[in-house]
Amino acid sequence: MSAVSVSPQIIRWARERAGLSTAALVEHFPKYEQWEAGEKAPTLHQLEKLAQRTLTPLGYFFLPEPPEETLPVPDFRTVRDRGVRRPSPNLLETIQTMQRRQDWLRDYLREAEQPALEFVGTTTVSDEPIAVASRVRGALELTADWAQLYGTWSDALRALRRAIETIGVMVVINGVVGNSTRRRLDPNEFRGFVLPDRWAPLIFVNGVDAKAAQMFTLAHELAHLWLGQGGVFGLADMQPADDVAERWCNLVAAELLVPEAEMKRLWPEADQSQEPFQVLARRFKVSPLVAARRALDLRLISRDVFFSFYNHYLAEERRHAERRPSGGDFYLTQEVRIGRRFGEMVVRAAREGHVLYQEAYRLTGLYGATFDRYAKGLEGIGA
Repeated sequence: MSAVSVSPQIIRWARERAGLSTAALVEHFPKYEQWEAGEKAPTLHQLEKLAQRTLTPLGYFFLPEPPEETLPVPDFRTVRDRGVRRPSPNLLETIQTMQRRQDWLRDYLREAEQPALEFVGTTTVSDEPIAVASRVRGALELTADWAQLYGTWSDALRALRRAIETIGVMVVINGVVGNSTRRRLDPNEFRGFVLPDRWAPLIFVNGVDAKAAQMFTLAHELAHLWLGQGGVFGLADMQPADDVAERWCNLVAAELLVPEAEMKRLWPEADQSQEPFQVLARRFKVSPLVAARRALDLRLISRDVFFSFYNHYLAEERRHAERRPSGGDFYLTQEVRIGRRFGEMVVRAAREGHVLYQEAYRLTGLYGATFDRYAKGLEGIGA
């Protein structure tokens, strides 16, 4: 098979875009270095394989120069003066998949003449964060001390997710692209994103991120829906980008999870204990990491104290994660990977004949008997 004409610049761009080293590709393509140097050219078959390996659309290789890929939503991944790399194929594909789901659900709900959600875009950054947090709790039908009803912060996180879904928001927590365990989402690239919409708003949380940080990410993204502003978030060290809206959303999220007045009241006693953040975590049913971040924001502790605890806590969580057995119930995992609200809507539409099963398979990424078992499982998952 004859070689095809392709720009070495495009070949290099595809490798860098995928975050791969030259050595990683030479392992599969012995002449790769010569391709990138322009000394030789791949055959069409080799180029197709290279496209698969680098997660690059084949057509890109025939462009005269690399395309400028940008995120389809605002990018809030910068922190102070630190820039961010170009979006990875995994991030781009995940956002595009969520946008397709959102488009489908919006059309489905509007055709069913469902009313728009009233809370999306009802606030501005000039609104007092404490007052907005109170309105959010009201919409979720949560009391100021709602978290005390749950035994652990992970139970509280599950309850918060369910409450958000109940008011009409799709919540997706996933650590891979679809169900591809080989395509892990990088929490150093992003921790989550929001796609606002008056009928089908969507919150996505990176499931690879520390469990301790996911609740804060979820609350931060929820505040963005009240603001009516979407975006991709890095939230490095649980800190927002240097942006007015980002800082405002962080304040709302913090107040929603750990009310300032109660935090200040409890701090003197908690500070006397050997593990003050664990004491506060048990009280507010948040992770100790969220409690520590709130203490820093309220200037109850120094940055040195916070980062010392932050780094130690994440290191411990990683060690525990490594010891935990991998796997788990595939179908229970789909409840968070697909999102309960979206999954229920697709299953209902398929059963009522409003959407072909082939389309339902494509929307959920589950096919045949796997989809049927998932649909049946949704009925057995408690609210």
